Amino acid sequence: MRDIRSQFEKNGFVVLEDFFQPEEIDEMKCAGEDFTKNLPPESERKVFSTIELQQNKDKYFLDSANKISVFFESEALEEDGKLKVHPRVSLNKVGHALHWLHPTFRKYTFDERVKETAFQLDYVEPAICQSMYIYKNPGTGSEVKTHQDATYLYTDPMKVVGFWIALEDATLENGCLWIAPGSHQSGVHRRYIRNKDLDSKELLIYDKAAPCYQLSNFRPVPVSKGTCILIHGQVVHFSHPNKSDKSRHAYTFHVIDTQNVSYSKENWLQPPAGGFPKLYRN
Repeated sequence: MRDIRSQFEKNGFVVLEDFFQPEEIDEMKCAGEDFTKNLPPESERKVFSTIELQQNKDKYFLDSANKISVFFESEALEEDGKLKVHPRVSLNKVGHALHWLHPTFRKYTFDERVKETAFQLDYVEPAICQSMYIYKNPGTGSEVKTHQDATYLYTDPMKVVGFWIALEDATLENGCLWIAPGSHQSGVHRRYIRNKDLDSKELLIYDKAAPCYQLSNFRPVPVSKGTCILIHGQVVHFSHPNKSDKSRHAYTFHVIDTQNVSYSKENWLQPPAGGFPKLYRN
């Protein structure tokens, strides 16, 4: 693998084509599609949206840190939890412990290629802190607003990298990532933390208002199936809604370093009792 560290430090992201083989990608996609065939009962269905932020009030979201929890698209459900759309296109994402609790995702998250990449990025004792299967369904696949991953997974010093794996071609039409190169050099702009006010209905809050970003700073990063995009914790990125007739499935997980790095106790997502699983040791 070529030296990726200098590119990562310069731009805040790196595109690694053919990171996984087509049959490996198909295995992950098949596992993701299985979730749509075994949906939770209507009374237990929860929506995830980066726009409406229902999850701020939701204990289900807070409890999903170390489980496998399913989240629906806001457009997919009636008030009573009945589906408005086909089950196959009803889910927004599944998270946040697929990397540990699901055999297929565990296998690929702790793959030698992932370990080698973390090593290339100078991670000394990396651990996997969360993972998500993202559906981005045709027509209903919602927008993901501009954000930094460090807002949600804050470490001091900052040592967070996202592995974003395209399980299908990600195009301009179906909602590929847009990234602002170099934006990782401007610090962490705001944080998403557990609310210390125990009387509040908001379990999770942002510590600052949303920053304004100039759209001209972003560029689209369309990639083919099997590509992995490495995303620096501070680089600003987003994706448009999917208005096409093709889905844009992706599997993503986040790696933090644990050597001389502290993971904030204020972060919404906290480690399980035994700590986050170490990448090199599993």
